[in-house]
Amino acid sequence: MPRILDFTGQDVTRSVTVASIIAHKGNSSKLAQVTASTAEEAAAAEAAGIEMIVCMSDSVPFVREGSTQVFVTAAIDFSGAVSDDDLLRTAFEALANGADAVITARRFESIRRLAEEDIPVMGHLGFVPKKSTLYGGVRAVGKTADEAIMLWDQFRRLEEAGAFAVECELIPGQVMSEINKRTSLATISLGSGSDADVIFLFTSDICGESPRVPRHARAYADLAALYAQVNEERVRALSAFRADVTASQYPGDAETASVEAEELARFIERLESQHNV
Repeated sequence: MPRILDFTGQDVTRSVTVASIIAHKGNSSKLAQVTASTAEEAAAAEAAGIEMIVCMSDSVPFVREGSTQVFVTAAIDFSGAVSDDDLLRTAFEALANGADAVITARRFESIRRLAEEDIPVMGHLGFVPKKSTLYGGVRAVGKTADEAIMLWDQFRRLEEAGAFAVECELIPGQVMSEINKRTSLATISLGSGSDADVIFLFTSDICGESPRVPRHARAYADLAALYAQVNEERVRALSAFRADVTASQYPGDAETASVEAEELARFIERLESQHNV
């Protein structure tokens, strides 16, 4: 596992680095990326051998509590970081908190501004959820030759802006395969087939927490059912407590501290003597 100095100068080890992600391009084996927002999710990802995590920038400290080894990318987009100066400030803060890279779907000039400061930056191409109104809804991007060529031009512009990687969301698999052969960017597939360099899924989809599993996702567990079972048990326990309170069955002797009879008698005697003064 490579040893690096993080952006605060701390000596740490990481599962992968920017350099190794770039060098991994074209490898038949794929890196894996998932989401996390808590220390528990990050720790689970590390225990499972996941190399990369993406989280919102304000979640970086919590994610780092759970894992010091996974490669963490901080997502910075449309909340708070409005200007390029805001974006740069938020990026440096995320790096200082333990992120290894940042990702943004902002304009190419914004990507360039970050790259010029040697901040490892990823772009986001294909379907960008917060821009879905531009595509007319939730759909794959690049299903026509004209749209695929426009997409390819965006990849080239992202390269020129200085990004080292790109999240590729809902791009047809065959189109993604052809683009991946021709771009120097490390490609991260979210619903864009298996020919990218990194395969990405949301932890909530993997673990079966989402109310609806997207077409591109696969659930490997059913945590939603477990959560429902936990909530049912919580309600049962609270109802039983309420019933015992109503019936004066709680608290009982077992749950109540007691005092020796002699001490209680002395206490009452002193109370009464004070009352009679």
